[in-house]
Amino acid sequence: MTSVLRLHPDRFFPPDESVRSVARHLFAQVEKLPIISPHGHTDPAWFAADAPFEDATSLFLWPDHYVLRMLYSQGIGFDRLGIAPVDGKPATADRRAVWRLFAENYHLFRGTPSRTWLDHAFATVFGLEVRLERTTADLYYDTIGEALARPDFRPRALFKRFDIEVLATTESATDALVHHARIKSEWGGRVVTTFRPDGVVDPDAEGFTANVALLGELTKENTAAWKGYLQALANRRAFFRAHGATATDHGHPTPRTADLAANECQGLLDRALKGTLAAGEAELFRAQMLTEMALMSCEDGMAMQIHPGSWRNHNPALFAAYGRDRGADIPMRTSYVDTLKPLLDRIGSRTDLTIILFTLDESNYARELAPLAGHYPCLKLGPAWWFHDSPEGMMRFRRQTTETAGFYNTVGFNDDTRAFLSIPARHDLARRIDCAYLAELVVTHRLAESEAAEIAVDLAYNLPKKAYKL
Repeated sequence: MTSVLRLHPDRFFPPDESVRSVARHLFAQVEKLPIISPHGHTDPAWFAADAPFEDATSLFLWPDHYVLRMLYSQGIGFDRLGIAPVDGKPATADRRAVWRLFAENYHLFRGTPSRTWLDHAFATVFGLEVRLERTTADLYYDTIGEALARPDFRPRALFKRFDIEVLATTESATDALVHHARIKSEWGGRVVTTFRPDGVVDPDAEGFTANVALLGELTKENTAAWKGYLQALANRRAFFRAHGATATDHGHPTPRTADLAANECQGLLDRALKGTLAAGEAELFRAQMLTEMALMSCEDGMAMQIHPGSWRNHNPALFAAYGRDRGADIPMRTSYVDTLKPLLDRIGSRTDLTIILFTLDESNYARELAPLAGHYPCLKLGPAWWFHDSPEGMMRFRRQTTETAGFYNTVGFNDDTRAFLSIPARHDLARRIDCAYLAELVVTHRLAESEAAEIAVDLAYNLPKKAYKL
């Protein structure tokens, strides 16, 4: 028998009725606030061209590394899912057949945030009232396909329907930002870019030397010289700011920083461009570049995000066959107190600098991250991220950081997603978990309800706008 798809109005609230009642009251004050999405990876081409999305498989399954990794973990190969290999051969799978396979295995997502996000989109965006399973696969595929063909399901219409006030995408330092230019000239929705320089500051990045050469061509600077290389990066940051950017993003393996002399930096750059760095020198180069990027943020005012601690493409066979972002990235142990010290010794007390720290190593929350953010004026804590962007992960974040860092050394929520239709679901979940946590503080007489209501609004709306200078 087909089961009903229903989003319970009290989902994720505490079971104790006295706490749940307070959580309801708090949530009522933030539920309808506009969405501030200050960091993510949606495709600006969607909003520039405003072309229809194609079908359920290409919209929900293929781009979602959370979905792919779960299916892969159960022995469902990417060839069966219609994922195109990197050898240039097109995917030939029947998209409806792929969707049926997904539906037959949807039970694998029980208890995961993916199930939460997907069910939210199915129910609220497409009005589906039965659960996805083998017997409803075609109903889903046809309902979604018919809706996507309508003008009110195009990207710009959904942007407005979701009440997104501002949406940030992420582009590489050498991106021409043509889609952002088109968005600005043709449409009133606020979609801004974010400066992601990893490809030109990480010697281990694919095509690093060619990327740096292109950086020089774009800026007319000599990027083989340390001074010219830094000026080229500053020029690109200015180009991004002209297209709406207010933040940078750095996906380094670690948050290590350095403060080297200029001649040492030149030597590292020389060896990086020649591909002759010694063991450990690529990490030292990245460390110096985090400090350089922070110094540039002091000059141009861009908020700086550091997203470390992921062993990317951990499965080499999968990477070779299907490329990056296929669900094979794994969290690593990460340290902050020692690695950030060179940067903090130099500019940690500056009040005109905002560095937003993220982690995939939750053991750092109470031990390192909260004390650091609770002291240094330049540091703020980003929300629970990636593997911890979940009900339990969000609650662990609040429990482990609030007593030391407070609420106002955090930056509220950002969804950090490629999945456009999951954005309302993710913000709904974050607001519910924050209200559940705040309700506990009210019921245990640690906060007045009026204070909790003010904090709830700040977390949902005001803090991300302030931190990201939006």
